[in-house]
Amino acid sequence: MSDKKPERRGLGRGLSALMADVAPAAADSATGEPRPRRPDLTVPVERIRPNPDQPRRDFDRDALEELAESIRAKGVIQPLIVRPDPGSAGNYEIVAGERRWRAAQIAQLHEVPVLVRDFSDTEVLEVAIIENIQRADLNPVEEAMAYRQLMDRFGHTQEKLAEGLSKSRSHIANIMRLLQLPDGVLTYLREGKLTAGHARALITTGNPEELARKIIAKGLSVREAERLAKAPPKGSPRPRGATAEKDADTRALEQDLSANLGMKVQIDHRSVDGDGTLTLHYRSLEQLDELCRILSVSPLDVSR
Repeated sequence: MSDKKPERRGLGRGLSALMADVAPAAADSATGEPRPRRPDLTVPVERIRPNPDQPRRDFDRDALEELAESIRAKGVIQPLIVRPDPGSAGNYEIVAGERRWRAAQIAQLHEVPVLVRDFSDTEVLEVAIIENIQRADLNPVEEAMAYRQLMDRFGHTQEKLAEGLSKSRSHIANIMRLLQLPDGVLTYLREGKLTAGHARALITTGNPEELARKIIAKGLSVREAERLAKAPPKGSPRPRGATAEKDADTRALEQDLSANLGMKVQIDHRSVDGDGTLTLHYRSLEQLDELCRILSVSPLDVSR
């Protein structure tokens, strides 16, 4: 088995340069409508094929019909991004914009505008993930998994993702922390039964699935869910030397460390003298390796 790790390259075509292509077209200051981009050329729809490795498999028919109606009225405002089809000379493979290509056919357009780029197979997959992140209907779990893919498969750090995707580092760290939750809670989050705020309150609890069911059944607000998550289980004995509830500074420090490291951090004080334990929970050997790298390079700065 190969021990080769993802190449930790800087922001390349897969993020920074491509964001200008993948991001929605800028709006005209006078009309508020998206400004049409200048395509490289127009291509017959039959000379374009979808990317067989496109992460997105499901295309809502009603949404496609709505987009097709817009295309009938205004045309394809944002060109598709394509590359020369590696298996068919003179044809093209979609890198980003398959929804527009499908909707254009429903609208009975014979040609679509395209931007032609020369991408490797790895870069095509990277851009497809980035395009999915731009979707307005992406749920928090899908967004977190997309960030995880970009880090695990392409070696990007949270800082580089924040820079390239115009997101705050804390947003990316907090969304990715949701992946520490068990599958049952993630299912509730995918289905919209819980919000990301509810789910974040459950990350440091010992029984997140049970608490999630209570939150859903009682229709609790995020603040109420946070109070529920902090309350000790009924009938549980208090550990010797332990306080009834962590103070605000300790909880804030746990959250800061978790956001910076991208993994669950737990701080437990056992006595009034100040001794205790700091526990780090990692989900993979890659996370452990990254933690060792951080600790060996420089002292951890929790004030960022």
